[in-house]
Amino acid sequence: MASKPGILTNWPWTPLGSYKHLVLAPWVIESIYSFIFKDEKERDLSNFIIFPSMLWRILHNQLWISFSRYRTAKGNNRIVDKPIEFDQVDRERNWDDQIILNAILFYIFSKVLPGGSHFPLWRTDGMILTALIHAGPVEFLYYWLHRALHHHYLYNRYHSHHHSSIVTEPISSVIHPFAEHIAYFALFSIPLLTMVFTGTASIAAYAFYITYIDLMNNMGHCNFEFIPKWLFTIFPPLKYLMYTPTFHSLHHTQFRTNYSLFMPIYDYIYGTMDRSSDALYEKSLQRDEESPDVVHLTHLTTPESIYHLRLGFASFASKPYTSRWYLWLMWPVTLWFMALTWIYGHTFVVERNRFDKLRLQTWAIPKYEIQYRLQWQNKSINSLIEEAIIEAEVKGAKVLTLGLLNQGEKLNKYGGLYIHKHSQLKMKLVDGSSLAVAVVLNSIPKGTTQVLLRGNLTKVAYAIFFALCEKGIQVAVMRGDEYDKLNKSFNDKSQNNLVLIGSFSPKIWLVGDGLTDEEQLKAPKETLFIPFSQIPPKEVREDCFYHSTPAMSTPMSLENVDSCENWLPRRVMSAWRVAGIVHALEGWEEHECSYTMSSAEKAWEASLRHGFTPLKLPTQSNSS
Repeated sequence: MASKPGILTNWPWTPLGSYKHLVLAPWVIESIYSFIFKDEKERDLSNFIIFPSMLWRILHNQLWISFSRYRTAKGNNRIVDKPIEFDQVDRERNWDDQIILNAILFYIFSKVLPGGSHFPLWRTDGMILTALIHAGPVEFLYYWLHRALHHHYLYNRYHSHHHSSIVTEPISSVIHPFAEHIAYFALFSIPLLTMVFTGTASIAAYAFYITYIDLMNNMGHCNFEFIPKWLFTIFPPLKYLMYTPTFHSLHHTQFRTNYSLFMPIYDYIYGTMDRSSDALYEKSLQRDEESPDVVHLTHLTTPESIYHLRLGFASFASKPYTSRWYLWLMWPVTLWFMALTWIYGHTFVVERNRFDKLRLQTWAIPKYEIQYRLQWQNKSINSLIEEAIIEAEVKGAKVLTLGLLNQGEKLNKYGGLYIHKHSQLKMKLVDGSSLAVAVVLNSIPKGTTQVLLRGNLTKVAYAIFFALCEKGIQVAVMRGDEYDKLNKSFNDKSQNNLVLIGSFSPKIWLVGDGLTDEEQLKAPKETLFIPFSQIPPKEVREDCFYHSTPAMSTPMSLENVDSCENWLPRRVMSAWRVAGIVHALEGWEEHECSYTMSSAEKAWEASLRHGFTPLKLPTQSNSS
C-alpha cells in the first residue's frame, strides 16, 4: 500500500478475495459458447484465444518466479543481497490482478471497437508497426510518466507501493495500484489500437507484443544478471535499446535514476542514467555461486508439495502446507513435475537464509515421502543423500542436517552409514535428535505424572523415554513388544516408571509415525498429542489438542525468511534444522548421527542462547 493511498488504489474485485477470478466467468463462457455454436464465418478466433492467452501469461510469469527464486537462492549473478520477508510476499500476492484486468478490457474492446475482432493470424506490416510505435511513442511517454510518478504527490499516493520492494522479484514488476495499471494499459494500448485503426492487426502481433512486455518486465525485476556481455560487444548500440536486470535494479535501490521502460536511450538523453550501471552489470556477471556454511537437506512430501516449495507458488509457500482441493485439477501438471524430478534426479537448492555470520541453504532431494516408505527405493535415496553430502563438503559447508525422512534407521542408520563410508569428512553431519528430544520434553505440561508413548520407537523415542524415567514421570505403552524393547534398553532404570496398560486413559500422548486414526478416536476428550516424529499425525479429533512437530520460533535476526517450512507456521523451524544452525554457531566438532546423541540439555540451552524460542502449547481457543 502506498504511504498516502490515492483514489482508485484498490482493485474492484478485492472484496471477492480468492474468488476474484469469477469476474471473468461471463466473458469466458460467452466466448467459448460463441466459438463452438456460431456459424464458421461468425466465429472469432481472436476473441476465443483471450482466455488461453491469459493462462499463458500466468504460466509465463510463474516460470520466471520459479527460475528467479532458484537462481537467487544459489547466489550466482545475484544483484542485491538484501532479504525478502513475508510482508513483501503478502504485498505481491495478487500479481495476477493486472492479467484479469487486461483480459476483461480485451473482451470489451473486441465487442465494441470497430475492427477489434476477427483478426487474421499474421500480418507482417502490423508486427513492424507495433515495434516502431513501441520504440518511439510508448518508450518516450513511459519515461515521462515514470518521472511524473516519482513526483512526491503521485509517489506518495501511488508509485511508492511498487517501490516498497527494494529487492525485486519478477512479480514485483506488476505490483501497482489499480489507477496506475489503468495508465499503463492506456500506454501499452497505443500500438494495439493503432493496428486496429489501420487494419493491420493480427493475433500474432497481439500475442508477441504482450509476451514481450511480460518478458521484459520479469527480466528487469528478476534480481540476477544473465545478459551476456558479448551481445553489447558485437553490437554496441544495443545498450541504448535493451536494458538489463542490473540497470532496472538500480532504479529500485537509488529511486532517482534509470527511469526508462525497456530501452535506456531516454535515460542517456535526459541525463538520468545511473553512473554505476555498467560497473554493477559487470560485477553481477562475475559473481560466483554462494558457498553455504550450513545445509539443511530435506525432500518433497506429497506430489502437491512441489507447489508449496519456495520455488513453486510464492503465496502457497508463505503459508503452512495444507492440502487444497483445487490442486487436484492440476494433476496433469503435477504428474509432469513428478516425471521432471525423476528425470532430473539431482538435489536442488530451495532457499537461502542468513543468520549472524552464517550462510544457510536448504537443499531438497527429488523424492517424495511415499518413496521413503518403499524399501526398494533405499539405494537410490541413499545415493542422492551421499551426493549431496559430498557436494556440501566440496563447497566448504561446516554442517549438514538430515531433515524429514533423510535420517531413517532402516534407510541409513540415522546417517551413520555416511560417517562410516566417509570417515574423513570435515563437515559435521547432524540429525538434530538431541534438540528434538529437548523440545518434546519442554513441551510436556508441568506437573505431568504420566504420558502415553505411542508410535514407532525411534532414536528420539528411546531418548525421550529415558529422560522421562529419570524425571520420575511414568511412561505407559499399550503393546507388549514395545514394553519389552524399552524395558530391555534401560532395564532397572525404567522398571518403576514403565507400565503396560490396556486403556487409553492418559491425556498426554507422545506420538510418532504409526499412530492410527482408530487409536486417536479412543483418546479421552481434550487429550494433548505431542509429536516426536518428523511428520505430524493426521488430526482426527476436533475435541483434542495437537501440538506441532518438534520446532522452535526463530529470532528476527534470521534474514530472508519468506516461506514456511512444510506445515510449520511462519518464522518457525523444525528442531532438526535449528540443531544444525546451533551446531555451527557453537562450533561443536562432533557428528550427531548414527546411534549416538548429544546432550539434550546442552542443545536446548544453546538454542535459547542464540534467540530460538519454544512454541506455545495449543489452547482451547485455537483448537476449536
